[in-house]
Amino acid sequence: MADAGNSSAFDETIESPVAALTKPPARPRAPMALVEGSTAHLSADTQSTLRQRLRISSLLMFAGFLAFLIRGVFVLDNYLAVFGATVFSLHVAAVVVTGALGFSLCRRCVISLLKLRVSELLIFGCPALLFIAMQRAELRHGAENGYLSAVVGPWLMLIFTYALFIPNTWRRAAAVVGAMAAAPILVSIYVAATSPAFAALVRSEEFESYFFRMPMIMTLAAVSATIGVHTIGSLRRQAFEAKQLGQYRLKEPIGSGGMGDVYLAEHQLLKRACAIKLIRPEKAGDPRVLARFEREVRSTAKLTHWNTVEIFDYGQADDGTFYYVMEYLPGHSVQELVRRHGPLPPERAIYLLSQACDALAEAHCHGLIHRDIKPGNLFAAHRGGMYDVTKLLDFGLVKTMIGDVQSSDLTQEGTITGSPLYMSPEQAMGDDVDDPRSDIYSLGAVAYFMLTGRPPFDGDKPMRIMMDHVRTPPTPPSELVAELPLDLESVVMRCLAKEPADRFESAAALREALLDCEAAPLWDRAAAERWWLEFACPKKRAHDEAVLAAAGA
Repeated sequence: MADAGNSSAFDETIESPVAALTKPPARPRAPMALVEGSTAHLSADTQSTLRQRLRISSLLMFAGFLAFLIRGVFVLDNYLAVFGATVFSLHVAAVVVTGALGFSLCRRCVISLLKLRVSELLIFGCPALLFIAMQRAELRHGAENGYLSAVVGPWLMLIFTYALFIPNTWRRAAAVVGAMAAAPILVSIYVAATSPAFAALVRSEEFESYFFRMPMIMTLAAVSATIGVHTIGSLRRQAFEAKQLGQYRLKEPIGSGGMGDVYLAEHQLLKRACAIKLIRPEKAGDPRVLARFEREVRSTAKLTHWNTVEIFDYGQADDGTFYYVMEYLPGHSVQELVRRHGPLPPERAIYLLSQACDALAEAHCHGLIHRDIKPGNLFAAHRGGMYDVTKLLDFGLVKTMIGDVQSSDLTQEGTITGSPLYMSPEQAMGDDVDDPRSDIYSLGAVAYFMLTGRPPFDGDKPMRIMMDHVRTPPTPPSELVAELPLDLESVVMRCLAKEPADRFESAAALREALLDCEAAPLWDRAAAERWWLEFACPKKRAHDEAVLAAAGA
């Protein structure tokens, strides 16, 4: 499939003044946060825990290394005689790295998962390199003077610090602590092969059990640490599962967005699987965020069409957390489908898009303009025994076509709303969008993505992409995908017309045009079922089936 390039981040939803988009922010800002589907990502809670634990671990090691470095400076001659200048340099580096990372992982910093994992590597990798160099030097020096030093202490400290502080799966922990446990054994073997004095010493009667005792100690440490990680992880999961919102029990995180996080949950009495969206605590004090959250709930609750996500409940927990409950959707978002499997066949794209048109038609009849149609907000679900059931999600930016004062207050003139890769020219210009044909344009941009694997316009700056929506004709999809039906291309290109008057007049008209395409009859319920059973991600399908089975669905 085509690569979306550096602009993949610009399928995120924004709600910002125009001026804010002309200069890059110093760090990621919440209004431009990605609203993800049900992909398995590290949850926001776990990511925050990882940052906090890395900070604590780093500062603890910084304090320890600094104390030993200061002591070493006072007895520098002895230190250099045993360890040498290389170890001293590594010791200084460990102090600098752990200290710098400890103070940089501040509580309010926005740090990506990748940067956290790099920090984890540095925080535990630098001490490991130092311990390797120290052990090598200490074993050589001790052997030359007729004794063997106890070298396992630092490694045990490193192993159990990692196991206690870093949230992990037991498999990943086993790999990391296994490497830490193997390091002193391998260093000892290396020294025995390169130092005759050490080799002779470990063969002597006094130290002949050296290569039995140390591997046993390190193996037991690694096994104990791994079991500890598994136990701590189980307790964290049990504590999470104990969280309840009214009659709903939270089970696992399934998505994260700018306003809040989405969790798989279960109604305690009905035993029905559902998804709960929570406002993040740091957002709960923002009146505009709460108003947008309530707008999303009320707007979606008005809609009853099969192809619109269903809202079950809305409320505020005892601790002040705002939440709403919606149906749990087994399947994948369109964004996930294309990224996993490449551009969709024309007939399948028509099948999914025509259902999205039905959902939009009802919303437009109620005077609601979605304003945030993008691949991440169209879901190909398994519902009612059928596959490829399109579900329209996330009405957080919905706008009424009639005089709704609250809606007008939430989106003021000159404010950019939507996703840069898929917004209409009117949205890109910051106009007060009150025409449903704006959604027709965005749905056409999603159709373009479905068929080509890339959005209509690409780039490294959101403002440039938005200006392309306003001024630049999109490349015809047939130039990117061979044998694309021309009648379908004509429908997509009409959706992407710059002037609203040149687009389809309604979602119903677009649906009719899609179904008139020659490829439309080639995909049906049976074809959808065959595809899902043969090509869908086995792990995701098994997870969805387990969730529904547990809920008795």
